[in-house]
Amino acid sequence: MFKYLPHTHEDIAAMLKTIGVDDIDALFGDVPKSLRNQEIKIPNSLSEIEMHQHFYTLSKMNTPLIPFMGAGAYDHYTPSVIRHLIERQEFLTAYTPYQPEISQGTLQYIFEFQSMITQLTGLDVANASMYDGATATGEAMFMACALAKKETIFISRTVNPNIINVVKTYAEYKGIHVEMIEEEAGQTSRAALQEKLASTPTAGLIVQTPNVYGFLEDLTGVKEALEQHKALLIINQDPSTLSHLKTPHAWGADIAIGECQTLGVPLSFGGPYIGYMATRTKYMRKMPGRICGVTKDTDGKRAFVLTLQAREQHIRRDKANSNICSNQSLLALFVTIYMSIMGKKGVYEVQQRSYDNAHYLYEKLLALPTFSAYADQPFFKEFTVRTTLDVSAMNQALQAAGYLGPLPFSKFDSSKQDLVTFALTEKRTKQEIDAVLDIIREVA
Repeated sequence: MFKYLPHTHEDIAAMLKTIGVDDIDALFGDVPKSLRNQEIKIPNSLSEIEMHQHFYTLSKMNTPLIPFMGAGAYDHYTPSVIRHLIERQEFLTAYTPYQPEISQGTLQYIFEFQSMITQLTGLDVANASMYDGATATGEAMFMACALAKKETIFISRTVNPNIINVVKTYAEYKGIHVEMIEEEAGQTSRAALQEKLASTPTAGLIVQTPNVYGFLEDLTGVKEALEQHKALLIINQDPSTLSHLKTPHAWGADIAIGECQTLGVPLSFGGPYIGYMATRTKYMRKMPGRICGVTKDTDGKRAFVLTLQAREQHIRRDKANSNICSNQSLLALFVTIYMSIMGKKGVYEVQQRSYDNAHYLYEKLLALPTFSAYADQPFFKEFTVRTTLDVSAMNQALQAAGYLGPLPFSKFDSSKQDLVTFALTEKRTKQEIDAVLDIIREVA
């Protein structure tokens, strides 16, 4: 038996007999064969150096592309100092910090993370991070329904469909009804919202800004409309954009959530990422997860401790706010270091360059006869446009030249075959943008 595989053949046979199946493959019987990858062949026995070489060979199969696609994951720069600082001994304390006397490093950076999120969002309190932005949105729905004691939630069509799918999955197994609010010209339709509010009692509304099109949602008056029906406003917002844009607090949000990947976390082939959640003080005890605070120990020294842990380990399961019992701790540290070393000015300048790059490309595309505006709406670093080009042919040509082209919006909505969504960050250079434009002109 290889040293890293502790189960003997006898162990495996005993476990299979106990659960009543003949072989391990039977455990995957519910997975359609079409979804099973039969091409990956794992060698039976390799030494450590042979295994390292094997995986190194596999890694060379990855073809790095320069991304002009966003839709929830953005190619921002990761300062090299972060990878060194996260390995410092004072931060590598117990992962689950129930014993503060041996977990001060973990507790401190969680406290700092929470503090920075409250500064960005303008809200009173933030928790110790969430798994990612999509699941944080699902947790916000649970929280709103618990607070309002209602079983219906509204969500705008302009929210990223990937997030909508997660919310619907969360809702299905909690008996929560999800009602969609239609869009109008790339924005949440006010008329549709008012109509729904008049006919359906709801716990709240989930909106996203910038939304799936990259457009900034104008939420003027939305909070007041919801308050008339005792419903909460939940805003999903890219936290990096808060260096420039109006905060969730300024819009009147009761709960703010979002994806922190834009704060220096590398793309990493789609994860792991980290979500955030912030709310008002009066709603704090319905917030899932945990909150870290600062106090003094018996010697009068500063000490960090967990001050709120409202989840199923501490409360009757049916009364718990969530089963969230851990957080993306390493990535909370990652984001905290990023914001610390960048500072307010640095985060602002990074996003200003992203904004400038996106608007430069947008203007150049609209100057071409094959592109036109989808809606006359403000955007930040991501935008959606119409095109008469064959989107597949355009993206194939871009990929052949080493670029990951825009997202075909048909991935989300088959009726919108002519829409594509570009995203640009501070990493994109004028040379790269001009090269993409040249390729698009050749395709045209």
